[in-house]
Amino acid sequence: MFGYTEGQIAQFGLTFGVGAFILYMLFIVFNLALESKAGKFGTFILFLVLSFGMLGFVAKNIIQWVLGM
Repeated sequence: MFGYTEGQIAQFGLTFGVGAFILYMLFIVFNLALESKAGKFGTFILFLVLSFGMLGFVAKNIIQWVLGM
């Protein structure tokens, strides 16, 4: 499709699609912190706990990028 292989399209979707989804989830966590009036420490804990899985995905991509060079 348009000169790209299936693997290239899948990698693009995984990188940018999941990246956009992660940003949306961070917005949801921020909105949750605002609505619950969590305060500074509570907001930090919400971001730490609810965003921990996303950190693994980002770390995996960074490690692949560093080892690929």
